[in-house]
Amino acid sequence: MAEVKLTAEARTDFGKGAARRARRADLVPAVIYGHGEKPQHVAIHNHALMMALKTPNALIRLEFEGKSELVIPKAVQREAIRQFLVHVDFLAVKKGEKVSVEIPIHVEGDLAPGQLVLEHVLNALPIEAEATHIPESVTISVEGLDAGASVLAKDITLPKGSSLSVDEDAVVLQVVAAQAEAPAEEAEGEGAEGAEG
Repeated sequence: MAEVKLTAEARTDFGKGAARRARRADLVPAVIYGHGEKPQHVAIHNHALMMALKTPNALIRLEFEGKSELVIPKAVQREAIRQFLVHVDFLAVKKGEKVSVEIPIHVEGDLAPGQLVLEHVLNALPIEAEATHIPESVTISVEGLDAGASVLAKDITLPKGSSLSVDEDAVVLQVVAAQAEAPAEEAEGEGAEGAEG
């Protein structure tokens, strides 16, 4: 994964008021944690950061005050309705260092014929990977799977240099038979009986 370079500025004022002022200036407040160091408070241009975060687990090089810090996003807070960035926590990383991350799961292929539903038990796969080589995603084929079939974590081919951070027998995906809804009159009849009793 290529690293993205972003310019940041150090923050010296904190609290809600300072955060609001930063956002009005089109900056996103952020904190860098890691390596036993004191947290570093920075602000990053909103649009540039938003573009960088389109890639899950993006490897970002933050440059501020003559320093250069390699980081990955750990917690991204967005405004509930408009989804703009509110705050980001970054984890400082070094080349060669292993980190625990969750990577998106992509599904390909068609289930067996019939009324089947694919359930995502895990929406992302927890793995451990080298900080500068975090896979963008993992692809799972569900071709021909029938009701009752499951895909376990150990069944997934991981990218080179990655290992599972979840029990290998954890269910990631499962196929279930779609349940037909009861006719409307039956449902109403059951409600009426319950009211009488």
